[in-house]
Amino acid sequence: MDDGEMWEMHDEVRLSPRERLELLRIETGLRQDRRFARRMGDGHGRFWLPVAVLLLGIASAFVAVMGVRTSDPALLWCFALLWPVTLFQAFRLLCRAVRRRSGSGAQVRSWL
Repeated sequence: MDDGEMWEMHDEVRLSPRERLELLRIETGLRQDRRFARRMGDGHGRFWLPVAVLLLGIASAFVAVMGVRTSDPALLWCFALLWPVTLFQAFRLLCRAVRRRSGSGAQVRSWL
């Protein structure tokens, strides 16, 4: 839907050209605010969390297998540091999926 159709949808509200221009400026400013867009649920950055969880899971499994096979303490410590990060990101992904299905994010904390 373009801007012309958006203005014609609400017949009871008529805006002057100056008001329309000012409203477009405000909307443009809000679209540029990344934190506001994230809080409003903009889907722009939704691609990276699943990719991060997948890559962290693969890396964790690889480091765990290699650490057990070689008994190298460095690899075991690397797994010990990598695994909690993987679990936390997977938990965030799960919370996002639950929030999207329930339709409201009131039950899930905003810091996730």
